[in-house]
Amino acid sequence: MGAIDAGCVLTGDDEDEAWGRARRFSGLFAPLADGSRRVELAGCAPTGGLRAATGHIGGRRARAGNAHLVLLDAVGTPIGQYFVNDVTAEAVKPSVHGAHLVDLTVRLWCQDAYAGAAWPWHLRRTGRLDRPGLWHRLDRAGRHGWLSAALIHHAFRSVPDRPPDTVYRLDGRHITDVDGFYCALGEAVNGPGGYFGWNADALEDCLLGHWGAQAPFALRWHAFAAARSHLVRPDDRSGRPPLEVIEEVFRDHRIDVIAC
Repeated sequence: MGAIDAGCVLTGDDEDEAWGRARRFSGLFAPLADGSRRVELAGCAPTGGLRAATGHIGGRRARAGNAHLVLLDAVGTPIGQYFVNDVTAEAVKPSVHGAHLVDLTVRLWCQDAYAGAAWPWHLRRTGRLDRPGLWHRLDRAGRHGWLSAALIHHAFRSVPDRPPDTVYRLDGRHITDVDGFYCALGEAVNGPGGYFGWNADALEDCLLGHWGAQAPFALRWHAFAAARSHLVRPDDRSGRPPLEVIEEVFRDHRIDVIAC
């Protein structure tokens, strides 16, 4: 899914210069062969640097520069933000969304917009990220995209910590790799679509507070044996078994893991 049936707002690199709002955008999560993205901003009224670039399509001044692209939910509330590089206007045409609006196509770069992130953003935008387990059917790339969207959403808002010694329930039945563990852990701590790390360093950061849970706490890990079998082989990212690394981080932060 490369399209998001939702709006967005663009601002310049310093976040003070408004570049305009679009009724709908597509292409951000669909990298081209060279890694860039061709994004269509439908129903857009470009301003500032973006408007200036639109007037010079085909020339060197069509490059507007770097920007922030803020995702909006169905009622226009910001839910996440991506930093995008080298925004360049490529095409413009009148829009069906309004007499004074245009559909503007831009080329840009965004290394953090994983292809697998489009679906969780769609669920969040439409209010359907409302029950646990929606990540279960995803492949590895999908789970990684799920985690990236969860991180960006949670970093974009303030998440109050539950008090120390809270007991969290982690469902291990669908953990088949380390990304699956972090999907399940984020859900255990922060509910459907929740985030609580996506590698050991990020887990350490979350355990310092302001990500939904305050250490020390207890983690009641259901189906631990089934999950363990997928986490004891050395990981190609760290060279160590993921479970060994995770348990080390938990011990350092006084997290009591209760295997069920």
